[in-house]
Amino acid sequence: MGDFSGKAVADRRNPLYADLMENTESFEIFLVAAPGLEAALKAEAESLGFAQPTLTTGGVTIEGGWPEVWRANLQVRGAVRVLARIGSFRVMHLAQLDKRARKFPWADTLRADVPLRVDVTCRKSKIYHSRAAAQRIEKALIEELGVTLSAEAEVVLKARIEDDLCTFSLDTSGESLHKRGHKEAVGKAPMRENMAALFLRECGYNGSQTVVDPMCGSGTFVIEAAEWAAGLYPGRTRSFAFEKLASFDPVAWERLKASAEPKLPAQKFYGYDRNQGVIGMAGKNAERAGVADSILFNTQPISDLKRPEGRAGLVIVNPPYGARIGNRKLLFALYGTFGQRLLAEFSGWRVGIVTSDGGLAKSTGLPFLPLGPGIPHGGLKVNLYKTAPLP
Repeated sequence: MGDFSGKAVADRRNPLYADLMENTESFEIFLVAAPGLEAALKAEAESLGFAQPTLTTGGVTIEGGWPEVWRANLQVRGAVRVLARIGSFRVMHLAQLDKRARKFPWADTLRADVPLRVDVTCRKSKIYHSRAAAQRIEKALIEELGVTLSAEAEVVLKARIEDDLCTFSLDTSGESLHKRGHKEAVGKAPMRENMAALFLRECGYNGSQTVVDPMCGSGTFVIEAAEWAAGLYPGRTRSFAFEKLASFDPVAWERLKASAEPKLPAQKFYGYDRNQGVIGMAGKNAERAGVADSILFNTQPISDLKRPEGRAGLVIVNPPYGARIGNRKLLFALYGTFGQRLLAEFSGWRVGIVTSDGGLAKSTGLPFLPLGPGIPHGGLKVNLYKTAPLP
């Protein structure tokens, strides 16, 4: 497959993966991250045993074959989507692109009966007109493979021409991976599941701690934490674009999904909100996710926040910022009360606050660690304000 050839490296810790990867060609796989969360996504890829995770702009590259593509979509909590880089070649002009696109082994990965969309970007190359380049590639696909093109197609071929190198990638995910497939009800300004998972990781969560969200909305943080603790694969209830590719093996895929080893977490998770309506939504989301038995949801104001019994864990929250929801002046009192309750009740606990407003974060009076990069979220740039265990 172009410049990406060779034997895949299996995850030796799991015989299933080694068996799936046997005699599978290896290529580069790109895990797309939300900007600013690339390092956290790399840490997750390492923890899951993917081969050669490498930090790069916009995400993390790993090495593997199609089973690793399936596994990344199924198991990685923090990725936005998974791209399979199926080949590349040098190209200096449109006639050369046309010729090489016609010779590319499309039938190895694409099916003629599945609609396709082509997305081309050009940067720092002699070929600079992306629409003209897309037309050459589309014509080659139609005439050589017989595919049907559709603007609404779930399978997307991405061609990136940069520094005169044309790289073909397939979006193997389809819908963004934050859409787990079991969360239907959301409140205002919801936290995306993949971002929530990486914020949990950034705060030191590893699946063994109690997690409390005192402004939980639709329950994203505690549901993600409970699923993680229960050993449930995030992509277990949804479909993916790779299921429509020629390289897909449905028998191996079912075996991979069945490799999960769910368990009832030893700890409990707690989600509170003063809005009774969103608490009801959060409970239904937890039921669909299969973790309702591990989470206690309750209607409660910040002023009533108390430490749960048991060892110290993590308090994490995505509160109103005042930019879109709530009056900023009134929010200083909310943040101040939140900080007071934490300092009074949660000695030994870590805290994570996601907000776009540093002044509001400061009003908590909490001893925050040095700030990481800003992360785009809902048209704003937010930061994760986190603490070491509170005194």
